[in-house]
Amino acid sequence: MSLSPDETRRYARHLVLKDVGGAGQQKLRAARVLVVGAGGLGSPAIAYLAAAGVGTLGIVDDDVVGLSNLQRQIIHRTADVGAAKVASAGAFVSALNPQVQIVIHRMRLDAGNADGVVAGYDLVLDGTDNFETRRIVAEACERAAKPLVSGAVSMWDGQLTVFLPGGRRFADLYPIAPAPEDLPSCEVVGVLGPVTGVVGTLMAMEAIKLITGTGTPLAGRLLLYDGRSARFTELDY
Repeated sequence: MSLSPDETRRYARHLVLKDVGGAGQQKLRAARVLVVGAGGLGSPAIAYLAAAGVGTLGIVDDDVVGLSNLQRQIIHRTADVGAAKVASAGAFVSALNPQVQIVIHRMRLDAGNADGVVAGYDLVLDGTDNFETRRIVAEACERAAKPLVSGAVSMWDGQLTVFLPGGRRFADLYPIAPAPEDLPSCEVVGVLGPVTGVVGTLMAMEAIKLITGTGTPLAGRLLLYDGRSARFTELDY
């Protein structure tokens, strides 16, 4: 199906962009993408994927918007405090791009439901702040042979990688699960808001590259961002 006149105007900068063009925009429109977590990392990822014209955007979160979230979770507003994050995120997407179909999953992914949710999508982005949930999501993607874009942040720092079917696995990056005390939460140690923007936007970038088949994905490589020193470091694993 060809792009409508409204879509042609909306995505004009993509249509003239080398390696995206009309074919790439069609792929974006046909894609089904799941974002796990509508918080600091999920917010910029959701915003840019919706703006890019991803056809179906699934959003998973069981939390409600809190006032302290607004320092970094940019798709939520002060008026949304107390509302479910998935509902607030869905409203943001609808206002930004009504052509995107939104699927809301108000739940916490666990070992019992992750396979069923992941099965309905082509690609998954994980922006959760809990190691166990990240492991569950990664293993569900591995079983379903779905690509996974995984990001994490803490204080001034962030990290990002891509797991492709048949490639390097979550267990290769984390052969031993870290102790909970080694992974203090943002509530305890804090996080600078723009760090989530940097990493979340890079997550959307990797997702768009995977969907359109453009460029080289960040697979088997861990990208580290040090916001305090303004440095990117890349590690193989």
